[in-house]
Amino acid sequence: METLSFPSLLQLPCSPKNPRYVDKEPPKNPVAAKNLHERFPKRLPRRLLLQFMGFFPILSHPVLAAPMPEMKEPEVIRTLKLPSGVRIQEIVEGQGPAATKGDLVEINYVCRRTNGYFVHSTVDQFNGESTPVILPLDENQIIKGLEEVLLGMRIGGKRRALIPPSVGYTNESLQPIPEEFGPRRSLLSHINEPLIFEVNKIDCAPSRAAIEFHA
Repeated sequence: METLSFPSLLQLPCSPKNPRYVDKEPPKNPVAAKNLHERFPKRLPRRLLLQFMGFFPILSHPVLAAPMPEMKEPEVIRTLKLPSGVRIQEIVEGQGPAATKGDLVEINYVCRRTNGYFVHSTVDQFNGESTPVILPLDENQIIKGLEEVLLGMRIGGKRRALIPPSVGYTNESLQPIPEEFGPRRSLLSHINEPLIFEVNKIDCAPSRAAIEFHA
């Protein structure tokens, strides 16, 4: 037997393990191929593609495809700045006649510092019970800044105001001021800084001049 050199061995064709598949493709199952093409065509319509991906049922469902309810814009609370430096926000407008100078008004209020620190309130912070105060709309008897806040308020109205010290407790006898020693001392310790008052008007009485006139 003639011995072949190593370069000659590289040129010999490789013998396949199974001679039946030499230069031939593996046999195909024509029935399976036909069913596959029928189920998945070469190009799917857009409607079918969306349905297959799960989007189309959402778009076509009568409930899920209902129009979205109209979104209302959040109500903007405007701040009114008075010449005295008082800033007022109208939270609730209220009903009935507006309070005028000289009227007696019955209110609940909460007083806080500008950092949110609680100072005094006519509403108990634990049980919610209130002890309203009756104030005359007279700057000689109540702090001027609060008088400006109360003027024009209606029954059921609610306002939030920032009162600077220049129109605040310039005199320790001005109302509203708590009768208890502790709350009174706490309030008077902050009279030289701006205070925030949240006022809720409960009722309004006629002015004293009108009462004297009818008497």
